[in-house]
Amino acid sequence: MERGLSGQLAEGLKQSGIACNPELLSGLLDFLALLSKWNKTYNLTAIRDPLTMISHHLLDSLSLSPYIRGQRVLDIGTGPGLPGIPLSILHSDKSFVLIDSNGKKTRFVRQAVLELGLMNVEVVQDRVERFKNELLFDTIVTRAFAAMSEILSSSSHLLKDGGRILAMRGRLPDRETNYPGFRASVIPIRVPGVHAERHILMLTPQAHEP
Repeated sequence: MERGLSGQLAEGLKQSGIACNPELLSGLLDFLALLSKWNKTYNLTAIRDPLTMISHHLLDSLSLSPYIRGQRVLDIGTGPGLPGIPLSILHSDKSFVLIDSNGKKTRFVRQAVLELGLMNVEVVQDRVERFKNELLFDTIVTRAFAAMSEILSSSSHLLKDGGRILAMRGRLPDRETNYPGFRASVIPIRVPGVHAERHILMLTPQAHEP
């Protein structure tokens, strides 16, 4: 099974245009093993099959990679570390803060960060609207956190001037592309092994557009 997982992940990375090196492959597989192990006891995700986790969790998370800007990234509503941990493994040169209010999930994420030796990740258990940080973020990412209006109201105070918010979505209704004060870009994406419609909604404060 391990060889099958490694082969599927390597092929998925290739199809995604991500250079696959042994360190990246090993880190992602180690995270997958931890997620699968903890999931049996703590119900961290509804997906149980490790092969499906590769496409629906790892590769789906990494589809955000081309659109991340700057050095500081905030993952709001990270749950079991998605998309933050896969992205932090890929972008070891960037600093990540992963926030979630669920204690069970943040305990897992802290343990994963420790076991994987991720020196570029900080885990915070809190509600994002209460979270304050001296250093603001260049990019805010979210995978399955809330409606876009709630994301903006709860997290825009954490965004640097000229920063961007990347929200992962399935099918996007028209009303999800109109937000006063923000320029919205809808980016269709194809995730290897995921046959459902996928989009990234990228929001940039209009006041800081060049």
